[in-house]
Amino acid sequence: MIAARRFFVEGAKEIGESVEIGGADAHKIANVLRLTPGDRIVVIDSAARTFTAAIAALGRVVSATIEEEIFDERVPAATIRIDVAQAVPKGRRMDFVVEKGSELGVESFLPFYCERSVGRDVGAEKAARWQRIARAAAQQCGRKSVPAVLEAMPYRTLLERFGEYDAVLFAWELATPAPLPRRLAEALPASGRVLVVVGPEGGFTHEEAELAQCRGAAMLWLGPRVLRTDTAALVLLAVIGAVMS
Repeated sequence: MIAARRFFVEGAKEIGESVEIGGADAHKIANVLRLTPGDRIVVIDSAARTFTAAIAALGRVVSATIEEEIFDERVPAATIRIDVAQAVPKGRRMDFVVEKGSELGVESFLPFYCERSVGRDVGAEKAARWQRIARAAAQQCGRKSVPAVLEAMPYRTLLERFGEYDAVLFAWELATPAPLPRRLAEALPASGRVLVVVGPEGGFTHEEAELAQCRGAAMLWLGPRVLRTDTAALVLLAVIGAVMS
């Protein structure tokens, strides 16, 4: 079934159970896809189980009945789970990072701000928009889970979280030049959690980079060109995917 008909629902579900889908997803089912009662959709529950469901009723809330579970053996379980810590950029560039990072398999986004950050005004409305973008991107690309977008945090708080990861990959334009695929092959664990850290528009200060290195981060040079902050994480994710394949 096409990815456009995939929707996430809260809680663990079972065959024969009724589910309700509201908000923007209900609007999409009724007014964009123009589905009718009896048409099938795909729902993914909080346990990452995937089911077909038949639409029973349309309205501001769409009701559907779960029919059968779908097992897709073509998608292997990831051995490495990747989070992205992104210094909040100005404007709507974080939207792009969240959308494309979700498509590339990021588990969680950790927005942060540091000395040279331009984007510091992260209110509840902006954070909620990022979470909606992650959800929509996950549905579009056929993921079984929605990436989490955490509350924006200061850089010192982010540093304290480095110990939760099996590897921390720190993008820095002043790192020792070395081929990125080789450095990633050296730094990536065989399995576990990996944090990709990308700085603000003005880059990390030397002090910030040294603090990260002291906490075990692998300093990565991304090449001779200075990339935009909303490009750097995606470059790293793409090369990690190539190295792991």
